[in-house]
Amino acid sequence: MTSHFWSLLLLTFTGLSALAAEKARVLLVTGIDHPAHLWRETAPALKAVLERNNRLEVRIVEDPHFLDSAALKAYRAVVLHFQNWEAVGPGAAARENLRRFVAEGGGLVSVHFACGAWHGEWPEFQNMVGRVWHGQGPGKPQHDPRGRFTVRIVDRMHPAAAGLEDFETDDELYTCLTGDAPIHLLAEATSKVDKRDHPMAFVRHYEKGRVFLTTLGHDVRALTNGPVARFLEQGCAWAAGR
Repeated sequence: MTSHFWSLLLLTFTGLSALAAEKARVLLVTGIDHPAHLWRETAPALKAVLERNNRLEVRIVEDPHFLDSAALKAYRAVVLHFQNWEAVGPGAAARENLRRFVAEGGGLVSVHFACGAWHGEWPEFQNMVGRVWHGQGPGKPQHDPRGRFTVRIVDRMHPAAAGLEDFETDDELYTCLTGDAPIHLLAEATSKVDKRDHPMAFVRHYEKGRVFLTTLGHDVRALTNGPVARFLEQGCAWAAGR
């Protein structure tokens, strides 16, 4: 073989190696939430958790209305870490911009109460993320009381759950998700209140995009629990194509 062939092969290999080493830019969207969720504490903790993966580079924005920006195209994944509690969510332009971002191949990650964003405002959000928070009326629980429970890993072969075994966590066990879009379950837990199994983490594809959702992560302690942190980091890396 000629030296020209080997030079081309080396250039190709170098280019592929550089692409593999390139960090995926991730946008963490926060800024509003339920009063019980201290986002000014949890957002930096979540950023630190995700950046344990040296393939991810995270930027925090404290205004969900940033989602209507054309700058979204500069990111590989968007992490939703807000819930527009008693306020109107980002409007039609932001919703369509995010939907198109995911449909065209962007990653989307929903953490804890972010599954309740745009509640009653944007029906396609439920189809995009697969399951959403469903308010069941006054006096009806949305989750078990905060406490310890076991998270069971359902699919250990998926990259988001790689290396994880069943684990204990101290968190809110959500029992109120609704939706019928196809999902690939990664982890579940059994409610001490209704005795039923509920999804704790799953993935799905939305057109060309990858979606990872977990209801875990109520506060800094819950987010930084070792197995939960690993789940978040690997789930985000998977959604971002890394």
